[in-house]
Amino acid sequence: MNLDDFRGVWVFIEQNDGKVEGVSLELLGAGRKLADKLQVPLAGFLLGHEIKPLANKIISYGADIVYMVDHPVLKNYRTESYMKGVMLLAEKYKPEIILYGATPNGKDLASAVATDLNTGLTADTTMLDVDIDNRLLEASRPAFGGNIMATILCKKHRPQMATVRPKVMKALEPESGRTGKIIEEKISLHEEDMRTKVLQIVNDVTNKVNLADAHVIVCGGKG
Repeated sequence: MNLDDFRGVWVFIEQNDGKVEGVSLELLGAGRKLADKLQVPLAGFLLGHEIKPLANKIISYGADIVYMVDHPVLKNYRTESYMKGVMLLAEKYKPEIILYGATPNGKDLASAVATDLNTGLTADTTMLDVDIDNRLLEASRPAFGGNIMATILCKKHRPQMATVRPKVMKALEPESGRTGKIIEEKISLHEEDMRTKVLQIVNDVTNKVNLADAHVIVCGGKG
């Protein structure tokens, strides 16, 4: 593997029903800083169906490039179909860093992609930086019960990958009218080839408050 063949910082843009998850916008803010330090473009990559309207929003939040894979089989998240989409993009364009939100889908996808790409993955990262001289992602996370911060490096494999906890990074303010490049890749997927089927999507309406989106959670109890 020639590490010099890999360039660029990428962010997985997680979307559900055409709405971008907040952690993806936060990661675009963090990715912008990394990309500027490394002097490379920042890209967001997006998988789903009928997702083209989201591209300009991603650019307004800091991306220079948006890679899209739009296909009916990608309408709902499944590990197998999404992994094929990410592999198509990663093997063709060779990013040096890929960031995912540490959501159930983000963690599932990142671990599957890391296995197929034979690269490393730092989970539940809370701090990101880069060693500019060696072009190394410095992904830090709590270890030993939160008593220390461990900084994890992936020196010999690319892309370097990390999942990042929601609400630890800050999204940039959207810039109206910001321009960027949109690249759509075609993929061959067939529903009958998928080993898992989505039979029904059931939305939980019992709890209208999403704690994952809260900046502060206040709880009380009696010991």
